[in-house]
Amino acid sequence: MTGPELKKLREHLSEALGRKLTAADMAKLCGLSAAGGAEKLRRWEVTGPTPKVAAVLRVLAMASEHYPILEKFDVFDRHDVPVRDRAARRQAFREQMRDDVRKRLA
Repeated sequence: MTGPELKKLREHLSEALGRKLTAADMAKLCGLSAAGGAEKLRRWEVTGPTPKVAAVLRVLAMASEHYPILEKFDVFDRHDVPVRDRAARRQAFREQMRDDVRKRLA
């Protein structure tokens, strides 16, 4: 994940959650402390985050419609899930991811 991709992710998550996420909010999602986390996040928005943080953010990105549901989380396209139910289940999964992001920010 590059710095510009991280910036774009913040915009997309803000859109998905219905509120503007600050650098401090994103730092919290990355597991950084409130004190210096926002500054570190701003640096990452230029240079890109560490691989470990990028992996966490890729999972959280699934809360936004702009990002695909990662293959290991995609249990909707299995043979035992009726085709007519797949879209609703994907939407419910994204809502669950949004709730998880909100809990992390609380």
